[in-house]
Amino acid sequence: MLQRIRVAALAVIVGAGALVALAPTAATAAPAPILTPVGISPTPPIDVTKGAVTATFSFLTKNAGTAELLLKPPGEQSVESPVTLTPSPRGSWTKQTGTKSFDSTNVGKWTWRALAHGDGDASRSGTFEVVVKKVLDTKIVDFDASPDLVDKGDLIKVSGRLLADGQGYAGQSVSITFRERGSDTYRAVTKVTTGGGGWFGATVRANATGWWRAEFAGTSAAKPSVSDADRVDVKRRNLGSKIVGFDARPEPVDKGDKLSFTGALLVEGRGGVAGQRVAIFFKADGSSRWEYVTSDVTGRHGRFWASAQAVTSGWWRAEYAGTRGVNSSVSAADWVKVNQPAPPPVEKADTRLIKFNAYPEPIKRGRYLKFSGKLQVDDEGSWEGYSGKVALYFKPLKSKKWEYVKSFWSSDSGRLSTKVKAWNSGHWRFVFGGDEDTDGSGSRKDYVRVKR
Repeated sequence: MLQRIRVAALAVIVGAGALVALAPTAATAAPAPILTPVGISPTPPIDVTKGAVTATFSFLTKNAGTAELLLKPPGEQSVESPVTLTPSPRGSWTKQTGTKSFDSTNVGKWTWRALAHGDGDASRSGTFEVVVKKVLDTKIVDFDASPDLVDKGDLIKVSGRLLADGQGYAGQSVSITFRERGSDTYRAVTKVTTGGGGWFGATVRANATGWWRAEFAGTSAAKPSVSDADRVDVKRRNLGSKIVGFDARPEPVDKGDKLSFTGALLVEGRGGVAGQRVAIFFKADGSSRWEYVTSDVTGRHGRFWASAQAVTSGWWRAEYAGTRGVNSSVSAADWVKVNQPAPPPVEKADTRLIKFNAYPEPIKRGRYLKFSGKLQVDDEGSWEGYSGKVALYFKPLKSKKWEYVKSFWSSDSGRLSTKVKAWNSGHWRFVFGGDEDTDGSGSRKDYVRVKR
């Protein structure tokens, strides 16, 4: 009995062990992200003595979904700013690359911090320096303000070149300043940034006579400098003028009739000005040349009035040549159509068709029916034979419509003779339509019965 109990107990223990052995193992944990130290090119310290330098930052990550690179500039109050990273696979690793530009305004000790995010986070940090190893000597050369003489309010061009240790210094801010005649101080007008080779240029408006120059304030990498001054003289500009309300009328107009021209001359700041001559010009339709026609002197309120004979269609306009202190001006063009008179009607001679006859009558169906007659023209009261093209028409019995049959020419004596086959009873007649010398006419009608 005791032996059976021991065996049963052993079976239970063995069974429980089997159950433990068959239980599934726990899931393997994902590996933590890894990242390498950040490499910087060019190797720090980054020297910005000769201008801006673009640095490249790179590091490798593994087991990371995303990565970050943060840069903190010098200064206790500064904050970190992110650098845009571009990932590229390298087997089981990923290379992260980003860039940033540094210049002389960024001198000092910077801090970098790289992070990799995955099943957990990993980070590294470090520092690098941006330095100016030698402060550059600068100067502004070839400075010019042109033209040297302008009207008040005109635009001028200022240009020059910034050099640092004898070389063009690009990417630097240069101020354009001006000192008016009678003043001791220069005032800033605009700022420009030097381009390739250190060249710069700007367009500014000149409102007074004075001196222009360029000024470089300097940076931690370069000493300040000032160009030579260049004088520009500003003279009082001419006043503008314009011709308003110009009108040529009537329109249309018959050839030979009179055209009237009106308008007003206005001068800037003065309104209508009297005593100024305004000329009237014409350009014929199809021509490219304006020709002087007449003129008038402006009266009260600058108004003018002139007239000319209408000859052909075309454009009219008024022109003012200007005077001392006042610019010239031209009005808008006004189109006028000139109707050419119709030529007198040509008197044509009268004509007549006489002795018309259709025969024989009656006639058997399908036989030839003959026609005769004479075309005459009135020659200063005397009727003479006339050669012309005459048409034969037929109107069937009980019809109201005349039908064209054929045309033929009369002889020089005016004699008419032709024939056609007769198929139906009805009326016949000759018709002369006339020509460039004569009016038309028609003969009497003649009835012919056709027998079956």
